Amino acid sequence: MSKSELELLFKEQAKSLPTYPLLEYPFHPTRRWRLDFAWPESMVALEIEGGVFSGGRHGRPVGIAGDIEKGNAAALLGWRVLRATGTMVRSGAALRLVGAALRGVQIVEELS
Repeated sequence: MSKSELELLFKEQAKSLPTYPLLEYPFHPTRRWRLDFAWPESMVALEIEGGVFSGGRHGRPVGIAGDIEKGNAAALLGWRVLRATGTMVRSGAALRLVGAALRGVQIVEELS
């Protein structure tokens, strides 16, 4: 399943959350970075890592370094960026993780 298919699946799942996310949200004042799914009122974001096991951009050194830079920039701006694999999206674990973050849960013991 490609990242775009995973994003479509999560978009459908996200309808069950109290608030629907903004998609491809530009969060940085000067860079063109975007967050896959964002809840700006809560400063919560979800990035779906679709290429982790397929050899895509996110699994290569340059892609990993770029993702780290983007994630660190978001954290410095106050965002809580959650990351999910395809397996997490398909199983519903990503949805449960975001739901916990939106509820303000600080310790999550089991989401899988």
